[in-house]
Amino acid sequence: MLKRLWGLAKVRYRGMVKNANRALTALAMVNLYPAARRVPALVRP
Repeated sequence: MLKRLWGLAKVRYRGMVKNANRALTALAMVNLYPAARRVPALVRP
């Protein structure tokens, strides 16, 4: 699901901190995606 939604199919090495931030941001977006689909009125004005 993560790769298909935001095109994160490539593996990038930009340093340990940058890779960790990228992964955590992507996982946070994955967690928010189902919630946004359940409550579209609150997400989209």
